[in-house]
Amino acid sequence: MEKVSTIGDNTIRIHWLKTTDSTNLEAFRNVGDASDKEVWAAEFQTAGRGQRGNVWESARGQNLTFSILFRPDHISPENQFIISQISSYAVVLYLERKGLVAKIKWPNDVYVGDKKICGMLIEHSVSGDRLSVSVSGIGVNLNQTVFESNAPNPTSLALETGKSHDPRQELPELVSILCCLYDSVKDMDPDAVALLDKSYRESMYRLGVFSEFIDTRSGERFRGMILGYDESACLLVKNEKGEVGSFAFKEISYII
Repeated sequence: MEKVSTIGDNTIRIHWLKTTDSTNLEAFRNVGDASDKEVWAAEFQTAGRGQRGNVWESARGQNLTFSILFRPDHISPENQFIISQISSYAVVLYLERKGLVAKIKWPNDVYVGDKKICGMLIEHSVSGDRLSVSVSGIGVNLNQTVFESNAPNPTSLALETGKSHDPRQELPELVSILCCLYDSVKDMDPDAVALLDKSYRESMYRLGVFSEFIDTRSGERFRGMILGYDESACLLVKNEKGEVGSFAFKEISYII
């Protein structure tokens, strides 16, 4: 079922599906006819995917599982991290409206306390020196209270607030925030980009406190403090000796 919603200055096409394999795959299958900021949402995914090849667990009809397709031809491939910033910070703002303090576990998971409430899979297509398509696949745990997988630390809006939420009513609210953030940087205005960067940094999980990590390149376990990230979006962590390391995705693991 397709629903056309007016969200701010945007007219957004939202496709609600009973079941699909993956909303990211659904977006890419329809990329030829898709407009900027078009959305595919599903009550259930048979092959929902997370980072590192993980399966994303979501009970049928209980949560938000959707993908939004951007056509960010204003963004160069080396600046693609801005899509992660937009997507994860939008979820932080959405959860803030629900009364929760959320943090971004670099690069784009969202945590409440030490529990994961949102995961993402962001995929890009490049044309020349620009991103032609970016798809943000986002899973937000709304109403699920029992998790069957071996994920160590899941939570949901219902578990945190004691209230249930209708996914079809919640999706336009979250998409509205996503679109506003995306539109604010669509021309790569330096001030807007700097504001988004500052907001993301200030929302980082474990920023400025010593905690436990594993350097997956060596297997070494160490105590470190997240300082932020560098120009390549690699995570910067200072160890107890004062040495600062730079870690690309999959090169560091948080010990929760």
